[in-house]
Amino acid sequence: MGYLAKDLSPEQRIAIESLLGRPISEQEAISVRAYDPNPPVSDQRRREIIEGLKAHFAEVDAHRPASTADEAEEAFEEAMRQSRLG
Repeated sequence: MGYLAKDLSPEQRIAIESLLGRPISEQEAISVRAYDPNPPVSDQRRREIIEGLKAHFAEVDAHRPASTADEAEEAFEEAMRQSRLG
């Protein structure tokens, strides 16, 4: 649902400007969206997600070239060096 700034009540305008940290112009369109970042997940849905991830990673592994333990260790060490640069 959207609102035009010109149609907001003074209280709504103050609240929105406070959240945005700036004044809004009369021509701006305002929309508000709220969501739960941690929605409850049923056990069945959790199993579906896990199975989907397992299938995805199995597919990735199937197309990944084989490597030795030394090559894997070298790749890991390089990734660690790259992550520490910044």
